[in-house]
Amino acid sequence: MNTVTENSVLEKIEKVADVLADDAVESDRLGRLSAVSEQALRSTGVCRMLQPKDYGGLESHPREFMEAVLRLGSHSPSTGWVAGVVGVHPHELALGSREVQEEVWGRNPETWIASPYAPMGRARPVEGGYVLNGRWPFSSGTDLCQWVMIGGLVTDQDGGIAEKAARHFVLPRSDYEIVADSWKVVGLRGTGSKDLMVRDAFVPAHRVIETAEITDGTAHSAAGRSDSPLYAMPRNVMFAGAVTAATLGASLAVLGAYTALTRDRESRSGKSSRDPYQLAALGECAADIDASVRHFLGDIDRIFDMCAAGVGVPLSVRAEVRRNQVRASNRAAAAADKLFRIAGGISLRTDLPLERLWRDSQAAVHHVQNVQDPILQAYGLDFFGHPIPPSVKF
Repeated sequence: MNTVTENSVLEKIEKVADVLADDAVESDRLGRLSAVSEQALRSTGVCRMLQPKDYGGLESHPREFMEAVLRLGSHSPSTGWVAGVVGVHPHELALGSREVQEEVWGRNPETWIASPYAPMGRARPVEGGYVLNGRWPFSSGTDLCQWVMIGGLVTDQDGGIAEKAARHFVLPRSDYEIVADSWKVVGLRGTGSKDLMVRDAFVPAHRVIETAEITDGTAHSAAGRSDSPLYAMPRNVMFAGAVTAATLGASLAVLGAYTALTRDRESRSGKSSRDPYQLAALGECAADIDASVRHFLGDIDRIFDMCAAGVGVPLSVRAEVRRNQVRASNRAAAAADKLFRIAGGISLRTDLPLERLWRDSQAAVHHVQNVQDPILQAYGLDFFGHPIPPSVKF
């Protein structure tokens, strides 16, 4: 088992940075992280940063986790994405029953958990638990995981929806199927975000997680984790935050590729590094990406400080943080897009990394957590004292 401390994670990432950057082409070709990238990612310990110490985790400050995801994404966006999505799941599992935590981590604290959380499943109550069926798209990093945490709705015995609130169901690898060739996409190919299929799987009650108290950050006391402010962090701030961090990492990767290309490039106008249009675009876009990163990380610090002080995080603050997260993602992705466009025809060459990194950055903003209009509208409704749509979760 790897020995990892909070302070060494970023150092470990830097040790494998070149490996991840060089191997990103292979992961893109495979449609999942290659064995080389997987091993490099595992060696950093990122996916144990939000895992409880009593199950071999680090219980790191959430800012440290987000910074690690950012750094990974700046070298390999698909690796950063898998690190963010897979690495954030221990935060929720730590708030589930001790029985399910023991099943997942008791024998092997290196066990990884996939998702998705979209309530695509239908769970029929039976004695001792539920029978679950469904198909879910977008299970990032799923080939690398031994368990899954997936969303579903409870039905009556005739299949009608009995409860509107979604629950999360935790299943071992033997209880679900990864649908081959279901990840055919333009960007973030290396994430391997394939479909999952579940057919008549029995899920015992202790593997079912209620979401309401996890969403508002009040589940930690009942879960026996009131001594750790990490587990008072509201779920959507954390999960959406992991997606934001990965998206910002992809934008940083585009910025890095653009500057590397521009530094020594000659065009008919002379050196690109002296071209006023290139310089103006670089300054604008670098500032926008940097502002997005600082805004995002500052909010993570602010919410953690509230949790550490035991004051709770009200809905209005969660709405503001989600507002800032979606704007950070979209602002940074727009900056990456501008850099790609102003680089000229050379940006289209598939033997250079810029076009692949640009595809990754633009694919990232298609994640539901990055779709900004519903979040911005709901923030405005809450700001003016109106009810927010039930479809929006802060």
